Amino acid sequence: MAVDPEHVLRAAAALLTRKSTATMDEVAKAAGISRATLHRHFAGRDALVRALESLGIAECEAALDAARLDEGAASEAVRRLVGAIEPAAGLLAFLYSENQLFEGEELNAGWTLIDDRISALFRRGQLSGEFRIDLTPAWLTEALYGLLASGAWIVQSGKGAPKDFQHMIVELLLGGALRRDEPQREES
Repeated sequence: MAVDPEHVLRAAAALLTRKSTATMDEVAKAAGISRATLHRHFAGRDALVRALESLGIAECEAALDAARLDEGAASEAVRRLVGAIEPAAGLLAFLYSENQLFEGEELNAGWTLIDDRISALFRRGQLSGEFRIDLTPAWLTEALYGLLASGAWIVQSGKGAPKDFQHMIVELLLGGALRRDEPQREES
């Protein structure tokens, strides 16, 4: 019986987004294959995580394309992006917590390209006067990632409704990112 690597990755992603500490045995069981078969496709957890990283990057790129980041108001593009990336948010939350992916010289160039596209969206919003200029595009990009991960975790835990995912993230991000006449700074 041929094993579909895409099916194995999707099963691993579904499990690991709910239980990031799942063992390779648990991943194999979730995929409906033996541990030996899993190891023939992914030599260990690191190889599996790297394959999930590639899947996550592909999911992000597809969401970025679907969101049409260069069309219309930047705030509307952010709304479209959050909606488009929602199906992959659990996987991204898992990847976001995998420090091995973001340390050292082995950073996948795909993340940099994704960062650049999202930062360009925030920069466009700043240049149009829509977003605050005292928050850098890099900061806003990382804030978006953090909110996406938090949103996925809160929905998975049952503390938040899936139907609120897009609204809560966008409103919190843009409520803090929208330009005001005089940016309010908290006094130290």
